[in-house]
Amino acid sequence: MSNQTPLISAEQVAVRLGRTKARVYEMARENLLPCVRLGRALAFDPGAIDRWIAGGGSALPGGWRKEPAE
Repeated sequence: MSNQTPLISAEQVAVRLGRTKARVYEMARENLLPCVRLGRALAFDPGAIDRWIAGGGSALPGGWRKEPAE
């Protein structure tokens, strides 16, 4: 048997964060939230989500989009 924690869905992450499922997908797409891509589907490691929350929910490296200077 494996001792790995099963991955969780965007809906489960949304409940943990108090956000909508659509916002969770948007955050994952913008690289603001750690996720695992399984083909076209996204899944989330609950440990990585907990660490992300404990770290203040800050953006992942390269996650924030930079607007061009005017």
